[in-house]
Amino acid sequence: MGTTTDQLADLSATTLLRFATAGSVDDGKSTLVGRLLHDSKSVLTDQLEAVERVSASRGQDAPDLALLTDGLRAEREQGITIDVAYRYFATARRRFILADTPGHVQYTRNMVTGASTAELTVILVDARHGVVEQTRRHAAIAALLRVPHVVLAVNKMDLVAYEESVFAAIAAEFTTYVDELGAPEITAIPISALAGDNVVEPSAHMDWYAGATVLEHLETVPISHDLATCHARFPVQVVIRPQTAERPDYRGYAGQVAAGAFRVGEEIKVLPSGRSSKISGIDLLGESVDVAWTPQSVSLLLADDIDISRGDLIVPAHDAPDTSQHIEATVCHVADQPLAVGQRVLLKHTTRTVKAIVKEIPSRLTLANLSQHPEPGQLVANDIGRVKVRTAEPLALDSYADSRRTGSFLLIDPADGTTLAAGMSGEAFTGSTGPEAAEFTAAPDDDGWDF
Repeated sequence: MGTTTDQLADLSATTLLRFATAGSVDDGKSTLVGRLLHDSKSVLTDQLEAVERVSASRGQDAPDLALLTDGLRAEREQGITIDVAYRYFATARRRFILADTPGHVQYTRNMVTGASTAELTVILVDARHGVVEQTRRHAAIAALLRVPHVVLAVNKMDLVAYEESVFAAIAAEFTTYVDELGAPEITAIPISALAGDNVVEPSAHMDWYAGATVLEHLETVPISHDLATCHARFPVQVVIRPQTAERPDYRGYAGQVAAGAFRVGEEIKVLPSGRSSKISGIDLLGESVDVAWTPQSVSLLLADDIDISRGDLIVPAHDAPDTSQHIEATVCHVADQPLAVGQRVLLKHTTRTVKAIVKEIPSRLTLANLSQHPEPGQLVANDIGRVKVRTAEPLALDSYADSRRTGSFLLIDPADGTTLAAGMSGEAFTGSTGPEAAEFTAAPDDDGWDF
């Protein structure tokens, strides 16, 4: 049973929105999420009763809606968010996957996880404190991760007497800062998560604001998935060879389509080897289809019997990225141990993991004024910086600006498997010119890591 091009176009429009919340500690992220879930009728009765019991035991008059997302015991006891809390809910207009990320500086790295797949980020600011360093850090990460939409939620407006001038000043400062990062659409909304103002229902206290509530904006923000313009990429996860009596010669290359679409009859190239073939069939859940598109998990069948294994990348023959052992990228350092020049790491790109050496750390981003601190020598937890890495084998990385899936990678400690940094290849921010790529000189190594 085949899939037509018209069906592909219909399915490219989705009603699912992935979004993340972020902000400084005590800005009210979990309360906002709890309010969204509660007021949109997305909370089960037993969940709400449990929150009411815990809130009453603390002497609180009203349910603490933040408890709907702070699931870890340590989070409940400290009244903070530590881990990324994922929540799934839906309204009549759209389905949502929400990532509530921590506000403490030491947990900033968790925002990278939550925002990496988000199509929208809600950044909260306490109206009493305005834009602080953590606000700028979260804005920089959202811009770096190329999150298409950013919402500035100025929270706790009830504590500043719902003053329009307070909201306007914060929105202007934030917008100026984010514009320098080259971030896309910015929408500012004044709210009180605790009281429910402009979260799901319009506020009766801010008649000077005529925009959408948070939920209305989430339900109506345009999310575009134009598959026709994506660079088609298929990282091979496993080679399927059942070698049964019914299928003695079957050889399928299984994985998830990372971007774009593949069609039967299409000429392809396998990277990094550069071998060419043609797609002779596509299997999806035991059925043959004509087209596979992101994010479907399928098996591709090729016309030629060529050497392909896990980690290889299948791409259209006419749209193959360059392969290189020299990678320059921006990274968010997420580990407790530093990342230093000369350090040996593993680099994981899609399904491929190779040895690598950090050859240079050209700069570290200073969040206060977006200046670059040159040659810091190392990056520590929550730092954002540029790195130059040489890999043992060539990799086919797209620019992160072109593909968030195939333009990203992880740096991993080879000793214990700890994730050290999340990397985005190419220029750091939209519109950045940046330095030109430089050649690397491989240094001899006494432990076999000489490349």
